[in-house]
Amino acid sequence: MGHSQADKAASRERVLRIASRKVRAEGVTRPGIAELMQEAGLTHGGFYKHFASRDDLIAQAATRALTEGSAKMENAARKNEQEPATGLIDAYLAQRHRDAPATGCALVTLGADAGRGDRQLKDAYEKQVRAYLDLIAGMDDDAEEARAEAMLTLSALVGAMLMSRAVADPAFSDELLGTVADRLKRRRPRAAEPAA
Repeated sequence: MGHSQADKAASRERVLRIASRKVRAEGVTRPGIAELMQEAGLTHGGFYKHFASRDDLIAQAATRALTEGSAKMENAARKNEQEPATGLIDAYLAQRHRDAPATGCALVTLGADAGRGDRQLKDAYEKQVRAYLDLIAGMDDDAEEARAEAMLTLSALVGAMLMSRAVADPAFSDELLGTVADRLKRRRPRAAEPAA
């Protein structure tokens, strides 16, 4: 790849990375081209060298935002090898996650947008929901109940995070996170104690 092609690819990647963060934090309707290009250190006029349209950029950014969450969820589950669901619940319902939507789970921010969105956004959202359900269900020894429990767990995680970001009272926001985390962990079967 020539120098100018490498620069073009790096610029495109920078715009896409910024747009992905904006989409996670603000949804798909908010970020404007001029704002994104300025933050990327590029001119507004250069936008069409990288993307066919704003809709093209936003669709790619939303897809990226959704898929980037998988690695974070898997890492959270690995933090507690004995009880991976507990690690995932603690990481997801953390104040740090609540307070950093630009780097958090895009399922929270993009749910309403996907519900109103085009097929591409719906497909990307569904793909991520299915991936999270598979991850969570894989932590359960009872295969028959695993999918239903995964649906309940994921719904509670996303819903609690959404509400904790939406309420005005910080103490109530913390209570939502803490209570839902506690109740979800109580539902999980405890790991067997090693024989002494």
